[in-house]
Amino acid sequence: MKPTTTLAEARTPDGSRIALKHHDGHYSVSVDGDLLMSTRAWHSEAEMAELGCAGFTGDAPRHVLIGGLGFGFTLRRVLELVPPNAVVEVAELLPVMVEWNRAHLTGVNGRLLDDPRVVITIDDVYAVLERAPRGHYDAVLLDVDNGPVAMVDAGNKRIYSDEGLRMLSEALAVGGRAVFWSGSSDRGFLRRLMNAGFHARSLPAKAYPQAVRLTHTLFVADWKG
Repeated sequence: MKPTTTLAEARTPDGSRIALKHHDGHYSVSVDGDLLMSTRAWHSEAEMAELGCAGFTGDAPRHVLIGGLGFGFTLRRVLELVPPNAVVEVAELLPVMVEWNRAHLTGVNGRLLDDPRVVITIDDVYAVLERAPRGHYDAVLLDVDNGPVAMVDAGNKRIYSDEGLRMLSEALAVGGRAVFWSGSSDRGFLRRLMNAGFHARSLPAKAYPQAVRLTHTLFVADWKG
């Protein structure tokens, strides 16, 4: 059996222990021993980027906000899809995730954070949306927890609240799109998106490219103004 190596550990603001581990060619992040993310399961994150950027055409400048850096799979796909004059802002609450991507994870997705289009903001994405100018973003991609249900951190609930959706609609340009990653489906959240004025739908997604079952959900919310 191949050993699991702990590469780095840190404490989150609420005191939880977060750890970066390596096993058999793959990396994972756990919080207090519970698996949070793994480089084995990335397909739905790339699909989220594709859905968020689907309406982009030509060389018009685009401003994209990604909530949650993770291992960078969403960021990598966004950078493949947006033009050279785009701005891709990544709001990451935990500085160690940025540090670990630079120090330990360049073999996963390269040096994404050195791309001149990338702006890293160490902050809660809720706060980033709260202070954003009206109509600032063409796309907002949110992967801040396990989705609107079964959250790891109860504090993330507010991004899915009515107030969070109102702020999101104000931060999006008319014709802009938000995509929410979720570890499970949630009809109640889809209704809240619609009640907030979004044209919304939910799509099942694969965790792994070779997966047969569609275990993740992507909520796509278009803002028509």
